[in-house]
Formats: sequence, structure tokens, C-alpha cells
Amino acid sequence: MGIAAKSVSNTENQDVLRNVKCIHFVGIGGSGMCPLAEILHARGYTITGSDVNPSDNVLRLQGMGISVAPSQAGGNIDGAELIVYTSAVNPANPEITAAKEKCVPLIERGHLLGLISQEYARTVAVAGTHGKTTTSSMISQILLKAELDPTVFIGGKLPMINANGRAGGSDIMVCEACEFQDHYLFMKPAIAIVLNVDADHLDYFGNLDGVIKSFRNFTDLTEDVVIINADDDNTITVSESISGKTVITYGSRGDFNWTARNSRLIKGAYGEYDLYHDGEFFARIVLGVPGLHNISNSMAAAAAAHLCGATAGQIVDGLASFCGAGRRFEFLGTHRHVTIADDYAHHPTEISATLSAAKSMGYQNVWVIFQPFTFSRTERHLDEFIQSLSAADQVILSDIMGSREENSSGITSESITSRINGALYLPTFEEITEHVVSHIKEGDLVLTMGGGDVYKCARMIAARLDETD
Repeated sequence: MGIAAKSVSNTENQDVLRNVKCIHFVGIGGSGMCPLAEILHARGYTITGSDVNPSDNVLRLQGMGISVAPSQAGGNIDGAELIVYTSAVNPANPEITAAKEKCVPLIERGHLLGLISQEYARTVAVAGTHGKTTTSSMISQILLKAELDPTVFIGGKLPMINANGRAGGSDIMVCEACEFQDHYLFMKPAIAIVLNVDADHLDYFGNLDGVIKSFRNFTDLTEDVVIINADDDNTITVSESISGKTVITYGSRGDFNWTARNSRLIKGAYGEYDLYHDGEFFARIVLGVPGLHNISNSMAAAAAAHLCGATAGQIVDGLASFCGAGRRFEFLGTHRHVTIADDYAHHPTEISATLSAAKSMGYQNVWVIFQPFTFSRTERHLDEFIQSLSAADQVILSDIMGSREENSSGITSESITSRINGALYLPTFEEITEHVVSHIKEGDLVLTMGGGDVYKCARMIAARLDETD
């Protein structure tokens, strides 16, 4: 039996948050859980949680006064009136079992986000296979600097607020809309953005057609405006079924509602371009984050922010001042003249985009330390991982983080490294750290990549370099 046995029913949806005061999060430090906890804490709810991983998110939540248990046990839910969980939680989890025994309502994280998002008249939901966190962060930065006071839900930390989420006082909410297991179908946003549509989560969707169908269902739920990337063929396919709402297009390969012209890279990697709105010059945009792909993300952000009331000057200021979100090509510092950075990229398309930016920034060598995320994705995209990672000068892979999966196929990281010239498979972060510190040279970039906890390896390398300085 799945967790849903005692879940909140559809008839209870509208009142679930009105009828409770104390909410417990199972795995509160997760990127999709932490911002919900931050928002609800700021709104006056009593929040508790549990997490076996002592992450930065957990430490920040504890610093806010939220009690987080370092292990999961039935007693952790005492006093809770609602339990929040993710689809990755085992139904036999002791906190889930205790909730069922005590008849405490359970709600899946995506369902809760959907309910919260429906409380705002102008919810901007950012969807897409890639770029959701960066684009959501860009929009949030613009609106915050414009003093439009949005509520924010982001999958990575926004440095401007030093958090993943905040509760604002306006009717605007900016949030990521994740396609994983159709979680975004709990939303009914006023404004939706579709950044791109790619073949991912195929263990759930089956094939690309299944992904496209899901995005079509998402746009059907959008109430007013859908902003689409007209440069992406699969997104155009999604948009062909949209009816009864306004469609706003953006791109660089034609004349759209929002168009980038005269684009160039400055300082080796940072986009600069003229932004046109409905054929008229709108502003000269200079980005504070590297990569050509961020020109596209920034156009989507500008279109959404403009709909929310931001002026051209405020959009220019917000985009120029945005220097990235946590784990999105996040520069962690320079140690012994070696630059350390970290990125969440765990799909070949994301890896290619990040490495393209990194290779254009003038480093002597670009090292990639990649932790594959889930066995099914590694197997399904094996050839594409090999191709995308081959752009780096040095490639090292750790063990695959299986997350919720069993390795039924026998796939390993060596399935990738054996087909990349000079690549290494080193199972642990300790082994990787020792190798990198012994072979790195001044002027090199070390970039950790993956959807798991590979950022810990970046910190280990930085610490070892400092020790040997």
C-alpha cells in the first residue's frame, strides 16, 4: 500500500492549511521541501522536520528556530496536524507509519505547493526540463529589487535572500513547476513559462511524447498567460494545443514578442544583448551569470517580470545584479590559484550548456567531477553523457547516486569513463579529492556536477588546497 492511504482528499484541499497550525516535514532539507517550510514558517505556522542529511538547508532552517530531528522516528511527529512527504519516501518510513496509526493527514510535497500557489492571484510558475531554478531566481531578483514583494519558491538558494523561499505580502508568487511525476499538475497558475521540453524522467513518462503530453496538460491548467520558448522545437509542439489563453513568445531566431538581438559574450562568457518587445527596443541587457543559455532564460524572466509590473529599468537592474543561484554554476572560491565551482547539472543537455560556458572563460583546464544521479537516467542517456562530458579537459566520475532506485541493469560509472579518453572512475569523494589536489595546476577550474551531494567533494577539495597552501 502506498503513502496515499491517509492523504488529504480533493474535498479537503481548500481548507487543509486553514485548519492546521503545526506541520511536520519528512526530509525537510530537500530542495523541494526546504522552501515550503521557509514560506510556512514565515506565515506563522509551527514547523518541525526530520532529515538524516546534515545539509546547509537543514542548518539554515535550524537557525530560523525550526526543530529538525537528525533521524526519522515515529515520535518526531508528536503534535503535528499535517505531515508533508515526498514521493521518494518509503511507505514504511516510521514517521509515515506513525501518521497513519494516529490518523494524522498526509500530503505530498507537490500537492502542498499546488495549494499554496493557488492562494495567489498572480502565480508565475516556471516549467521546463532545464533552467527552472535559474529563471525563477532571475524573476525573483527582479521583483524583489523592484519592491514588488513576491512570495518565492526556488529549488536553489537565492543569495539575495540567503534562502530558497520567502513569504511576501503581495498577490505575486514565483515558483518552480516541476514535471517530475506530474507534480506541477496540482497548480493553476495565472502565468506559466515553458523554458524547454526534453526527454527526461522517462522511467515515469516512457518517452518524449509522454513528456510533451504532460507539458500540454500543465499549460491547459494555466489560467491566463503562457510564455513559451519559440527557439525550442518541442516547446513549440506543446504550444500548438494551447487555446483560450494568451501565448507570449520569446527567442533569438526570429521576431517574437520578446526577442534578443545583437547578442554577444563579454568577459568571455557573460551575455549582453538588445531586448526587443513587440518589435520595439526595450532595453540593453547585461547578464551577471555566464553562458549563452542564460540569454534565453533571461528573456523568459523579463517577460514574466514585465507582466508583474516591473519596468525596463528594474528588469535591467535585476538581471545585471543576479549572479546565480545555489548549485547553478556556483563559484565557491579560489584556492591556490585554482577556481572551485559547483553545478546541479544531471542531464546531458545541462552538462553541455554548463561546460560550454566554462570552456569559454579562459581557464587553463576545466576539470569535471560528475556524480551520476539515478541508474535509470545513467543507462538511458549513456551515449549523451559520454558526449557531453567529453568537452571537459579532465573527467572524473564517482559512484552513481541511486537515490530511490535499485540497480537492476548493472550500470556503473565505468560504463562512461571507459569510453572517454583519459577519464577516471574513483568511487569516493576522498579518492577524488586526493587525486585532484595532487594533479591540479594554477589557472584550472574544478567543477563538480550532479543532482546528488557531489557539492561536498568541491568543499573537500577546497579545504585540502587550503591545507597545502
